Amino acid sequence: MFQKTKNIDSAFRHIRLFSLLFILASVLISVFIAYKSYQLASKSQQKIFILANGKALEAYSADRKDNIPVEARDHVKMFHHFFFTLDPDEKVIQSNITKALYLADNSAKQQYDNLKENGYFSNLIAGNISQEIDMDSIVINTNSYPYYFKYKGEQKIIRPTTIITRSLVTEGYLRSVSRSDNNPHGFLIEKWKTLQNTDINTQTR
Repeated sequence: MFQKTKNIDSAFRHIRLFSLLFILASVLISVFIAYKSYQLASKSQQKIFILANGKALEAYSADRKDNIPVEARDHVKMFHHFFFTLDPDEKVIQSNITKALYLADNSAKQQYDNLKENGYFSNLIAGNISQEIDMDSIVINTNSYPYYFKYKGEQKIIRPTTIITRSLVTEGYLRSVSRSDNNPHGFLIEKWKTLQNTDINTQTR
């Protein structure tokens, strides 16, 4: 009888030990799974998927300071693209200029007003003239704020009988502002001015 009691007591201790080990193992596994889930969630938050032409492209988030040179160059490039890409269509001109003016301050608006006052855009429409811009280089100085930039490109004025190529050099400063649909990079061009805009080639069509 005492042997049976001893066996029962030993079995109970084994069951209790097994139960404790099982609970401890379950807790450790739960903690491990929670930790791995947190790691996975953190990594997934740093990933951005962009849908382009029906394909999902993966992008990674980063601090803005790491992307300032890239975003600043694209901001300056797009501003010049919108401001200088024109066709003999009043709606196209107005649409592109409006997009450009969202990216710059009153210094760009003043240049636009001067061109409009001198009949520049009316002459494009009347003469069936198109205008294009090809970027050569953009230099951005991010060592001091606001960020200084210098833009170099070639402006093409396409007339019915000739194509005039002009050298265009501009400069200005970039100030950080809130991002929006009209200003996705969150910069504003200030003190924008043209340093050079001279003919370099004339081609007969």
